Amino acid sequence: MFVDEVEVEVEAGKGGDGCVSFRREKYVPRGGPDGGDGGRGGSVIFRSSGNVYSLIHLVRRQVWRAKNGEQGYGSQRHGKGAEDLVVEVPVGTMLFDRRHGFLLKDLSGEGSEVIVCRGGKGGRGNTRFKTATNRAPREAELGEMGESRQLRLELKIIADVGLVGKPNAGKSTLLSRLSGAKPEIAPYPFTTKHPHLGLVQLDLDRSFVMADIPGLIEGASLGVGLGHDFLRHIQRAGILVHLVEPFPDDGSDAWENYVTIRRELVEFDELLGDRVEVVVVTKADIPDAELVRARFAEELGREVLLISAATGLGIKQLTEHIYGKIASNPPATNTKQEHYTPPDSNGQPPVP
Repeated sequence: MFVDEVEVEVEAGKGGDGCVSFRREKYVPRGGPDGGDGGRGGSVIFRSSGNVYSLIHLVRRQVWRAKNGEQGYGSQRHGKGAEDLVVEVPVGTMLFDRRHGFLLKDLSGEGSEVIVCRGGKGGRGNTRFKTATNRAPREAELGEMGESRQLRLELKIIADVGLVGKPNAGKSTLLSRLSGAKPEIAPYPFTTKHPHLGLVQLDLDRSFVMADIPGLIEGASLGVGLGHDFLRHIQRAGILVHLVEPFPDDGSDAWENYVTIRRELVEFDELLGDRVEVVVVTKADIPDAELVRARFAEELGREVLLISAATGLGIKQLTEHIYGKIASNPPATNTKQEHYTPPDSNGQPPVP
């Protein structure tokens, strides 16, 4: 199951309490205070990993708590600090403070991490309170409470190439042909319910990651269907490969379909209008598909490719063309990077 948005609660560990203790040893009267400090509570850290592909594991556990620090002991022994709780999420996960709405961190790189909640400090033992006038203090500090936070996580997959187009344009078929991915393929619209990633290997030294984005429809930028859920994944792609079905089964016009998808992309995010785009007419084995390709080339004033995922026609040319574009157009984040800044004393979010 693919999950790309989830809400969770996180709690850091409480610091251990300081210890009130006095040295007790034969022949040593007035041994004095020897209570140790409490250990620090564990922090909660979110880290991006290339081995995680979905947020499904966060759905099964709504609250993530780090362990508390140990209390102090006598003989000036400090309590053990708790280990940090590290939560691994997919590369491309954005963390938002659910209460205040600001972005904590965009984990757009492999191994990126952020401390979302810091563990509480351990309390001081009574040894710390010894003075010249108070040689036998009977006081110690309690450990501080750890921070807590409500988070909303949103995943935007990162790929070198994003496949876009109307339903049944042949995106899933092409991805399965080029890579080891096995998306559902059937002769009806919306067989793809969530993005699929596939590694396209040209040779030993050249490869790229391609994402099959579920088919878009008119009104997707306004949230029609699952528009927003699909469109946000396109924002991360380095280039867009727009697949066009030459003669749609619903009788619509191929050019009008292309214009509709382009409009939805721009209305969702203006930056997508400037993204490098490779236009590809699919199903070349259909009669007169070449005429559609020629029409697109004339309308756009640039090269338009013609392929058939079923027969393999034009596939080699397409992968070489895509790889050439990727070299100068790496994946985009389109997201302002912000680091963790705790709220002020009144609990208000930081001012941007």
